[in-house]
Amino acid sequence: MFTGIIEELGTVVAIDPLGDSARLTIRGATVTSDAAHGDSISVNGVCLTVVDNADGVFTADVMGESLDRSTLGSLAAGSAVNLERAATMATRLGGHIVQGHVDGVGAVLSREAGDQWETVTFSLPPQLARYVVEKGSITVDGISLTVMAITDDTFSVGLIPTTLKLTTLGAKGVGEQVNLEVDIMAKYVEKLLGAKA
Repeated sequence: MFTGIIEELGTVVAIDPLGDSARLTIRGATVTSDAAHGDSISVNGVCLTVVDNADGVFTADVMGESLDRSTLGSLAAGSAVNLERAATMATRLGGHIVQGHVDGVGAVLSREAGDQWETVTFSLPPQLARYVVEKGSITVDGISLTVMAITDDTFSVGLIPTTLKLTTLGAKGVGEQVNLEVDIMAKYVEKLLGAKA
């Protein structure tokens, strides 16, 4: 489990194809400072398991399912990625409950700059729209954000200077894809109420 509060911007060192999977090597001094084999690290919102960790670099295996359902397959050496270690019982929940299980991929549709912040609008896959509400939480590339506005196929968020500076969203251009994870609570409520997809 994660909180969606990004700890650092990491850098992809290498991505090695392994048939229907890949091995990802990432540099991130903060997230590797206490990482051990088997620990979970969120990479652009995807929960990955540490295979090796040495000298500020960790490797993780990414199965085909994760490559197909996220943007990880489009990464290359030098790509910046949002990194967060798994939450502990003592972690402050500054964001919301994030599983690191990507529900779909959206794209940046527009960016509107304000004096100190930006409004960014993303496309929203139709199958996810029912889980997203105004003032609710959504995870974009691993970042816990509050939905400012929503339509049938888009949603908008406000990005403060800290988010613009310390995450990949500060540099994402119109048309670039992002990983989306909706609030798990909405999916549980739907299941409990017996709603059909």
